[in-house]
Amino acid sequence: MDIHALAAQCKSAAISMSALSKDIKDVALQQIIMALEDNRDRIVDANQTDLDQAQKDQLDAPLMKRLKFDDAKLSEAREGIASLIKLEDPVGKTLTATELDKGLTLFKVSRPIGVIGVIFESRPDALVQIAALCLKSGNAVLLKGGSEASTTNQVLADIISRAGVDSGLPEGWLGLLETRSDVDQMLRLDRYVDLIIPRGSNAFVRYIMDHTVIPVLGHADGICHLYIDRDADPKMAVDLSVDSKCQYVAVCNAAETILVHESLAPEILPVLKKELEAQGVKIYGCLRTIAVIDVETATEKDWQTEYLDLMVSIKVVPSLKDAVAHINRYGSGHTDVIVTGDKNRAIYFMDHTDTADAFWNCSSRFADGFRFGLGAEVGISTNKIHARGPVGLEGLMIYQWRMIGDGHMVKDYTGDGAKPFTHKPLNKNFS
Repeated sequence: MDIHALAAQCKSAAISMSALSKDIKDVALQQIIMALEDNRDRIVDANQTDLDQAQKDQLDAPLMKRLKFDDAKLSEAREGIASLIKLEDPVGKTLTATELDKGLTLFKVSRPIGVIGVIFESRPDALVQIAALCLKSGNAVLLKGGSEASTTNQVLADIISRAGVDSGLPEGWLGLLETRSDVDQMLRLDRYVDLIIPRGSNAFVRYIMDHTVIPVLGHADGICHLYIDRDADPKMAVDLSVDSKCQYVAVCNAAETILVHESLAPEILPVLKKELEAQGVKIYGCLRTIAVIDVETATEKDWQTEYLDLMVSIKVVPSLKDAVAHINRYGSGHTDVIVTGDKNRAIYFMDHTDTADAFWNCSSRFADGFRFGLGAEVGISTNKIHARGPVGLEGLMIYQWRMIGDGHMVKDYTGDGAKPFTHKPLNKNFS
């Protein structure tokens, strides 16, 4: 099936998806969980094929980690779907209700966006998350994964799509794009595709934005910071630095730069160096950092780099304001952390840092849809419209205005003797 026919089928399916009951969607999700388990060997074998080829192609280590889809990743994916089932249906919720006049009522009701086009790199688990989220939110989805995961993605898409259709979803609710040329064609299909969510490098996301009129939601880089304030507990600061950097380095919410207040630098830096290097992390430091510990000298490029690897840059700063200024200059607006015992300083940090996720005394790795209780995520958005931060079910919704009258006509509300509107808020659901 060519891309136009695939997108047209997906658009048609989206209309049906938007009107499905919660029961049908939740049954489909449960069937997908069972299908993934029943086809475990098929999935793992397909993934091994991709891993073997990636090894021959000398794929970078961070991408190899993302590409791996073993039993543990499959179990996590199934758990994520199970958590979605427990969430309430996001479709058809009354957001506001207003009486315009007696017998004339206006409702604002949540509705699916329609067809979501998602382009992602080498993480097959992302395909599972995205498909499940789109299903629960009543959206149809077109997916394009990285070529390095093509075998795994084909198997996963086939299993998930079939399980959904067998449970009552419309044919074509999930479509898989195979080639880069498919992506270029999809970017021109604004008649069928309602939103594009790209997950990849800065250059890739910029390419998508520059070559389509379809709305784009997402982020380019994950240059996340952890700032150790003058009032931080030293042990907490080191522990959170190590977790933010090392718990899983190949993801966008891992810390790439650690900022240290100058008053704590002599005490913190030696311990921080020891703990990070014990995890295999290579450290790049500013001149004030290397005056305290023996590490590589950081360059201007380091402050702008998303390593996605066992590397980190460290900078000593004279004040909270300087830390915030550094983050606002070099950060990507993804996730930034302050470690401090002073609530007022933490609030200042959150108020003045231009970021989607501002954390106090916790790891940057918590910036995740599943950990937020969103069920999962289709990605992280650094946009400032519609959705920001981890994009879960709510970020895949829009709304529809619904008005109910009883023969009301606009002419009665204009000119001499015009009737007044009441514009009275109501505690009432559309049903």
